[in-house]
Amino acid sequence: MRLSTKAVIFLLCLLPIIMPAPSGATSESVAPADRVLVIKSERQLYLIRDGKRIARFRISLGQQPQGHKLSAGDNRTPEGKYTLDWRNPNSDFYRSLHISYPSPDDRREARAWGLDPGGNIMVHGLPNEAGDLAFAFEGLDWTDGCIAVNNRAMDRIWRRVEVGTPIEIRP
Repeated sequence: MRLSTKAVIFLLCLLPIIMPAPSGATSESVAPADRVLVIKSERQLYLIRDGKRIARFRISLGQQPQGHKLSAGDNRTPEGKYTLDWRNPNSDFYRSLHISYPSPDDRREARAWGLDPGGNIMVHGLPNEAGDLAFAFEGLDWTDGCIAVNNRAMDRIWRRVEVGTPIEIRP
C-alpha cells in the first residue's frame, strides 16, 4: 500500500493528538521561579530560581520611569521589595499579577507628603484591545506605573510565577 503525500502529512499532523504524552509531561515542564527581579534602568524582568536567572524579559514601565512611586497618578513604577499576591486572568490587560504595593513604608511616606500612595500595580501583558497595534508598545514606557511585557512573555511568566512569589524592583 502506497500513501499519497497528503495522507502522510495528515497522519503526521494527527500523531501529537493520538500519541499520549509521557506521564507528568506538560507543554512546558519547568520549575517555578522562587523570586522575580526587575531592574528598571535595564528595562528587564528576571525570573530567578535558586539564585540563578532562569528567564529574562524586556519590560515597559510607567510613563515617568525615574524614581520611586510616591502617589496615585504620578505614572511611576514603585521600587522596593514586594510580593506577587494575586492573579487576574481577566484583567483589562492580557493577564496580570498584582504587586503588593503600597507597603506600610510607602503609605507612611505618601501620608507625610499629604498624598494618596495609589495602588493596583501589576505585572501584565498588553491592553486587550491592542490587536494589530501590539508592536507599537514594544520599547515604550506607556503604563500608569505597572510593569508590562508582551503577551507571549506574560504567558511564560504566568506559568512560572506563583502567588506569594517575592518581587524586588530596583532603580
